[in-house]
Amino acid sequence: MRFRHSFKVKASLSHVAAFHRQARSMGAITPPPAIVRLHRAPNELGEGDEMEFTIWMGPLPIRWKATIEQVSPQGFTDRQLRGPFKEWVHRHSFHPIDPLTTEIRDDVEAKLRLHPLWSPIGLGIWLSLPAMFSYRGWKTRQLLRGSK
Repeated sequence: MRFRHSFKVKASLSHVAAFHRQARSMGAITPPPAIVRLHRAPNELGEGDEMEFTIWMGPLPIRWKATIEQVSPQGFTDRQLRGPFKEWVHRHSFHPIDPLTTEIRDDVEAKLRLHPLWSPIGLGIWLSLPAMFSYRGWKTRQLLRGSK
């Protein structure tokens, strides 16, 4: 399964990259009613770092552990080590349009886990990606508005 979303934000490449490397940014751009609770992560994500968190989808807690890979000023990849999917690879990439505008692209590749509980949960998450990433784009624009 593959999913792609992109949007533009009025912020420099360096501000976009710095914002996304902050572990707390994930919770800041997660749409309600989902809630992200970080258990373990450095403040700023770098190559080889791991994040452990719970995403609350309503009353359902979903534990997740990811590693950060391929870090550069143009983006990074988070790869699920433990979580609801058999595989989950999310590439965050940043492309300067001009000095004050950046395009953010999210490319996700995933495989559902064949399990009576995790298959429907993973499918539900997968089906919610368009709405979730639309919200993330809107919220990211708000939070980075005017960042140079």
